[in-house]
Amino acid sequence: MPQPTEPTSRQPLHTVTADSLVTVDFSPRFDGRSRPRPHPRRPPGPYRRLFALPGTRAFTAGNLLARLPMGMFSVSAVVMIAGSRGSYALAGAVTATGLAATGLAGPWIARLVDRYGQARVAVPATVTAVLGSLALLLCVRYGAPDWTLFAAYAATATTPNLGGMSRARWAHLLRDDPGALHTANSFEQAADELCFMLGPVLASFLTGTFFPEAGTLAGAVLLLTGALLFAAQRATEPPPRPGSATARTPLRIGPLLVCFVATGAVFGSMEVVTIAYADAQGHRSAAGAVLALQAAGSCAAGLLYGALRPAGPAERRLPACLLAMAALMSLPLLAARAFDSLWALAPALLVAGMATAPTMVTAMTLVQDRTPGGRLNEGMSLVVTALLTGIACGSALGGWAADHVSPTAAFVTPAAAAAAALAVSAVSRIASLNSRHTH
Repeated sequence: MPQPTEPTSRQPLHTVTADSLVTVDFSPRFDGRSRPRPHPRRPPGPYRRLFALPGTRAFTAGNLLARLPMGMFSVSAVVMIAGSRGSYALAGAVTATGLAATGLAGPWIARLVDRYGQARVAVPATVTAVLGSLALLLCVRYGAPDWTLFAAYAATATTPNLGGMSRARWAHLLRDDPGALHTANSFEQAADELCFMLGPVLASFLTGTFFPEAGTLAGAVLLLTGALLFAAQRATEPPPRPGSATARTPLRIGPLLVCFVATGAVFGSMEVVTIAYADAQGHRSAAGAVLALQAAGSCAAGLLYGALRPAGPAERRLPACLLAMAALMSLPLLAARAFDSLWALAPALLVAGMATAPTMVTAMTLVQDRTPGGRLNEGMSLVVTALLTGIACGSALGGWAADHVSPTAAFVTPAAAAAAALAVSAVSRIASLNSRHTH
């Protein structure tokens, strides 16, 4: 007897309920030939694409570990020396000597890096710097004469510019992808802000919880470990340029270095003036947390800036970034004058900090563009020297203004430094345009 065959598709069922006709369709939503369309996958974000490159995660991890102590050493040295010798003046003089020595030695070490390669120079230079930190620790611990503190801390000037070397690796890996290089530079700037934000907090915790030398000791261990891990990643290391040491100094970045000096003055003066203002308000212990907000704003802005596609070349973007920095650096002054409260100053610093990272990223991109390939580490090191010079000058000017005028009025200093950076950029751009028309 033939069996009823299964219909290929079920017919709708019609029925009547009360005064309504109801139709029910029992047919499947998808037949055997059709499939639901899969949702299209979102393309990976710019940072995910960045760290998908082979070897980038490894060298970044080691580099960040080595850069964290950069925000620890000064605070640790001040606490250690002042606690043992009872003199903040001595502690400040020793750390200032170290900064000056770093500014002088940095470009020469960077030249060696360009000539012989990162691993061959960074490892012995880091070992020398770590030995200097340990010598300082022992001199303080066992009551050595004051002059030995200066000599020991000056030896830490051989610390290589690990941030610059990381940027040089990105520039080598992404030399044909300007958009990805922009993202990498933004990440590096955000990493700088994060290290200088967390470093002092970690140093204060270690020196206060354990013993005064704990911050210096931990910083030395982190620096050596991170540098060794970074140097071990030879696959991503830029090739050395043996002839680069005899090439001319990259003078094309001269106006940019002046901008970096002015930008460093913004950082140095803002730090000193904020501490003085917090002390005048009776909240000196909160100064570190308030300054951390500025670094947090810069870090967040740097990551966001890196996720965006750059609009036009860096040469055109830099004036806009400097203009934004000059405008936002007036906010702390306005907040201090209008409200006379540290808690009103805090959000102003958070917003003001958002202008610094895009400015630094764009300026660093210009340094990479204008510096010969065989002198890139030297160019980056000259930037660090310019920033340290500006920080020293800004700290001195900000401190003088806070003492001789008032802590509130002293906020003019970072605003003026930001305006000076904008003016230098404008003059340099006008001179460059005139030179092009002349030739």
